[in-house]
Amino acid sequence: MSEKVCLISGVGPGTGAALARRFAEGGYTVAMLARNQERLSELEAEIDGSKGYVCDVSDEDAVNATVAEVVATQGQPEILLHNAVRGTFGNFLEMKPADLNVNFQINTMGFLYLARAVAPAMIEAGHGVIIASGNTSAQRGKPDFAGFAPTKAAQRILAESMARELGPKGVHVAYVLIDAVIDLEWTRKMMGDKPTEYFIQPAAIADNAFQIAHQDRSAWSFNVEVRPFGEVW
Repeated sequence: MSEKVCLISGVGPGTGAALARRFAEGGYTVAMLARNQERLSELEAEIDGSKGYVCDVSDEDAVNATVAEVVATQGQPEILLHNAVRGTFGNFLEMKPADLNVNFQINTMGFLYLARAVAPAMIEAGHGVIIASGNTSAQRGKPDFAGFAPTKAAQRILAESMARELGPKGVHVAYVLIDAVIDLEWTRKMMGDKPTEYFIQPAAIADNAFQIAHQDRSAWSFNVEVRPFGEVW
């Protein structure tokens, strides 16, 4: 188990799968976390050196057990990418308050559980990388995002707190803010009138994450915004 290990949560058909492919291409054995065993099995067959683990990141015990299995099977993760996300939409009067809590458990608490599970070993080693994938909701609360934006804002602030704690110990924490609609099958169906250049490509997000994970420690980034060239901001 001498190979470098990258642990990725929320490995779906879009950004999660692209991250898994990119880091595998970059020489990592990849531990993929998701709730869909069928999808994980398909990616295992496609990506050499990858292994899937069914895990609900909102369950602290499940996270700890899964990370322990990753360590025993593949080795200690040198990189954590928290890509798991859940969003529901509606203004604060229309939304179901329970949805805000569920979103928070996955987006923010899941990030906390995963980071707590891998950070001690990174601190001991004197190096490591923790990256969360975020979006524009981390910086603004639009009316219909009342059940989602608070969870991403909290996630970003949690990442900043981690960065300030872990940076001096050699562990790089970064937040990749995606200001765009990701090119996925369902987003294409929903926005069928939009040209290809309107969307951000999952592979491009993964390339950015890989670059951030390998920055020289004399020039670490924290808040990194990515968007298509035509995006209005």
